[in-house]
Amino acid sequence: MLLYRLYRIHVTAGRMVVHMCETDYGITRREWRILSFLAEREGALSSQLAEHAMLDRARTSRTLTSLAAKKLVSRQPRPSDRREVHVFLTDEGRRLYAEIYPRVAAINREIVSTLSAKEREMLDTTVDILQAEASRMVAAQKDLPPPVDGAE
Repeated sequence: MLLYRLYRIHVTAGRMVVHMCETDYGITRREWRILSFLAEREGALSSQLAEHAMLDRARTSRTLTSLAAKKLVSRQPRPSDRREVHVFLTDEGRRLYAEIYPRVAAINREIVSTLSAKEREMLDTTVDILQAEASRMVAAQKDLPPPVDGAE
């Protein structure tokens, strides 16, 4: 089963990332997900963060509160709707991301290092196709509940 096999890869390799984040940097996997998204999309809305991190709004809010307490993010209310906030990395958040990201990238590189360049290219293409199809299937299902904690 494809989903089970992908999940096993995610959990197995993810344990290294979670351990590194928690032990070396004092952040959780949820906090890392939010930091890495913000590194690419500064000023994202909290609702966008929730969707990307596959967290409900309450968990996202708690994660943002924790990151703000650690001075890794700052929040600015959206002028047109103060219930929504734009979220930005602080200088410390950017520094932490710059320190963690190369280590996470190295884990990813090591995992795929057993594949040839052609196999890596095929894997990337295949994963893109599968992601697009999964997204299409989800969009067609109007009654699906939101994902729970990263769909884990």
